[in-house]
Amino acid sequence: MKYDAIVIGSGQGGIPLAVRLADFGWQVALVEKGNLGGTCINTGCTPTKTMVHRAQIVHYARNAARWGVWAERVAADLPAIVAQKNKVVASFRGGGQKKIEQAANLHLYREKAQFAGAHQVRAGKSLLESGKIFINTGGRPVIPDIPGLDASRVLTNESAMELTEVPEHLIILGGGYVGLEFGQMFRRFGSRVTILHNQAQIIPREDPEISAELQEILEGEGIEFLLNVQCTQVEHASGLVNVTISGAGGPSLISGTHLLAAVGRRPNTDDLGLDKAGIETDKNGFIRVNARLETNVPGIWALGDVKGGPAFTHISYNDFQIIDGNLTQGKNITIEHRIVPYCVFTDPQLGGVGMTEKEARAAGRQLKIGMIPMSHVARAIERDETAGMMKVVVDAANDRILGATILGCEGGELVHVLYTLMLGNLPYTLLKGAMYIHPTLAEGFFALLDSVKPVA
Repeated sequence: MKYDAIVIGSGQGGIPLAVRLADFGWQVALVEKGNLGGTCINTGCTPTKTMVHRAQIVHYARNAARWGVWAERVAADLPAIVAQKNKVVASFRGGGQKKIEQAANLHLYREKAQFAGAHQVRAGKSLLESGKIFINTGGRPVIPDIPGLDASRVLTNESAMELTEVPEHLIILGGGYVGLEFGQMFRRFGSRVTILHNQAQIIPREDPEISAELQEILEGEGIEFLLNVQCTQVEHASGLVNVTISGAGGPSLISGTHLLAAVGRRPNTDDLGLDKAGIETDKNGFIRVNARLETNVPGIWALGDVKGGPAFTHISYNDFQIIDGNLTQGKNITIEHRIVPYCVFTDPQLGGVGMTEKEARAAGRQLKIGMIPMSHVARAIERDETAGMMKVVVDAANDRILGATILGCEGGELVHVLYTLMLGNLPYTLLKGAMYIHPTLAEGFFALLDSVKPVA
């Protein structure tokens, strides 16, 4: 069966691309062996943030007296929360199904896809052919290779969201985005939480003061961190999981009821038959692409997590936008100089965009830095949510923003204001002294931008 395009995987790049090309008049095959919607809808953003929100409600209720409100018998009903999460996921998944059904030229194959040649894909018993193939198969959690670790008894972000009983003591391997979000979520549900991290700083990409502030916030909620440690042995016995760690203090043993692996993700490429198509990957299995997202094989592209880099849904969708613009609109768009905003959905949120200070210094830039604590923001004071800080990194040569980080309530929303200046290549001074609605969190930019000063 010949098609104008074959899309493998129905993630946040795959479905929009398949529908767009079909609407453009192409005959399109979409191959998906699992649930429609990819990681984001099924096991990533949608379910996680639904449950993170419920954990925030529990936190507010349990601490209501802080705001002069009295609440009694506060507890997380985990089965009800999981059911709500599943309902939201099903709704989003159904939306994708409806888009596919409404596309006249789109043919859905609910089969496993494997390359049979450079431009041939086997979907079950069907052999599909096309001069244009797009890979959007995403990734999955890494299970670390630790002696004694039973992969079938280790939680991942996927299986942890199916628990209907709150873990008594959850041990988390990894102090990155996933580890922190799940650690705070389960702590708020009622678990004791210990996070083991193999570096001296959690979320190591961030500037040290940002990571330290977030760690202090999470420790204030009762989360325990053990940093600069290596996990050398795991034992599952008598309903417990025992983790042996080594570090500056020497070997020690941590015992808990559950173990969550949050040490990274690997691409879903190992069973695609990429070798039969001649598609190159790096040592970790991520597909190599050029600036236009095309692989080394002409006519084959990769979108989203499967190509490596930051595993954000909005990157996958932007990959679709780039490919669509180039193929159907005659544009010449690349991922070079793409500015990527992001958010860690802890509470408070950590919203970021562009370069950190240490990245800008490593690039040899002369800088101006602005930074204020959230305790200087009137709206945060009124809400009694003053934890965190705002920070902006500016190129001293032209006053353009290189990057920004907002660790504070609604930080993921706020950072878009500075991101807009970056998209427009506008100086930070455009908003310095501007009129902001009082009292809003965005009003904090008045003090933030006024604090910008040259640094050595």
